[in-house]
Amino acid sequence: MSLYLGKIHYWLFNKIVWFEGLEEEIIDLAKNEGLDIESLSKDINNKYGEKLPKLPLEEMIDTSNIHGWLQEKIHSAEGRLATWTGKLLEKENSKEKLEDLYIRQGIKAAKEVKEEGKSLNTAIDIFNSVNDYILDGMPCDRVNEVISQDEEKVIWKRRICVHKDIWESANGDVNYFYDLRNLWIKSFVTEVNNEFKYTKDENNGMQIGRV
Repeated sequence: MSLYLGKIHYWLFNKIVWFEGLEEEIIDLAKNEGLDIESLSKDINNKYGEKLPKLPLEEMIDTSNIHGWLQEKIHSAEGRLATWTGKLLEKENSKEKLEDLYIRQGIKAAKEVKEEGKSLNTAIDIFNSVNDYILDGMPCDRVNEVISQDEEKVIWKRRICVHKDIWESANGDVNYFYDLRNLWIKSFVTEVNNEFKYTKDENNGMQIGRV
């Protein structure tokens, strides 16, 4: 493994940081729903490890094992989020609030992109921007396979699932995770450029296309 950090490592690290930000929003919701945040945080952090400290990547990462360190942090973040999600769903009427949270987070991310001055005027641009946020394992996992792409439409499918084992170990439902993520992507795409929309079919085929 290379001892040097490259652009792809910072890109992946930023996705982990964003994912942990989503976790913080879910914890806030859990607190509002009356869950014992202090006790649950202790148990969840003991099992999966704590969130990353607010430090630059180069001050934290094990440069002798860059790939392994990043992969460990992905599994840690996703394990915590899966557990918090499951605990929250035990509360009555929390499902709609959780889904609304993902929609709002998708809109928030899209607004960040626009505030950075990025012009996402093609389906390819939007697809790439979605993947600046979505955490789908390591790049070498090659989770998504693009079927076709041009400026008007990108069609892709999920080649493998890297989330199921993590969610099952947390007694969570990976299918619900995908439902939540679909809400996020849909709201992100619509907000970032309402000339395009995101759709998904029953065979896990997904596309971003011009309306």
